[in-house]
Amino acid sequence: MFEKQAAVFFYAVSPVHMGAGSAVGVIDNPIQRERHTRHPCFAGSGIKGAVRHGFQALGGEAGHVDRLFGPPSQSGTLHAGAVSFGDATLVVFPVRSLKGGFVYASCPQAVARTQRLLRLVGVDTNWSIPAVPEGACAAASDSVCTQDQRVHLEAFEYSYDPAGTDAVKAIASDLAKWALPESSDLAYFKAKMARDFVLLSDTDFAYFAEHGTLVEPHVRINEKTGTADDGGLFYTENLPPESLLVAPLVASRTRTGRTEGAIEATGVMAQLKAVLDSKLVQLGGDSTTGRGLVLARFMEG
Repeated sequence: MFEKQAAVFFYAVSPVHMGAGSAVGVIDNPIQRERHTRHPCFAGSGIKGAVRHGFQALGGEAGHVDRLFGPPSQSGTLHAGAVSFGDATLVVFPVRSLKGGFVYASCPQAVARTQRLLRLVGVDTNWSIPAVPEGACAAASDSVCTQDQRVHLEAFEYSYDPAGTDAVKAIASDLAKWALPESSDLAYFKAKMARDFVLLSDTDFAYFAEHGTLVEPHVRINEKTGTADDGGLFYTENLPPESLLVAPLVASRTRTGRTEGAIEATGVMAQLKAVLDSKLVQLGGDSTTGRGLVLARFMEG
């Protein structure tokens, strides 16, 4: 029985490739997506594996790895781990903008799911989420608007409704405060998220979440000739930097079956917070090319 709960925000500071493992379209290496929303996501199993792999490097004790995450399958003493990560769902997606370079875009559906998770782990949120019709947007400020009260994102134009500004500003302010660590290095991005946050309709946001990712061509090199292999061109999809996702984290008392050295759920959660909160973590593949760097931030009730 899991006794402690928290939410963990993951803010991408580099492109992130959490691979889907199979391709059905023109992209050879697509990223993971939810089936029903088509929003990018991080599988909880992948997050747990990455945290386990980097636990010592992040400052955790080597002797606690098996206790917290469970022993390897080939171990002679198998038992369940005391930590479980849920899938990370999309909260904010960066979209190129005519004003301000890019905006932090979201939608009522993504915000409502985030609010639900935060409330379930005991974080008090009282967001009033405005309804946004297709072709329109609400924003935390008019900084992203042109003089004719329009917002231009990629090749699309949206009408700006100032009626929802106060509600969106409250959401943006909380996300900027909670999702990004307190650091002078991140002050610009915290201020930008609080200012250049845009709420689109669920339909309009889904388009950018599916078609606005970073797709890179790669060429396989022949080891003997040092030139490109015939037929070696392939395409890899990445979640763009400045994306924000959130995942549930639950913890229980260690389940080794022995009372000696047991760690209570509060201690388990404290250890995870110590190694993860405000730390740079690598998730997904292509780590040798700088992919998968995310900042983790804990939220507990």
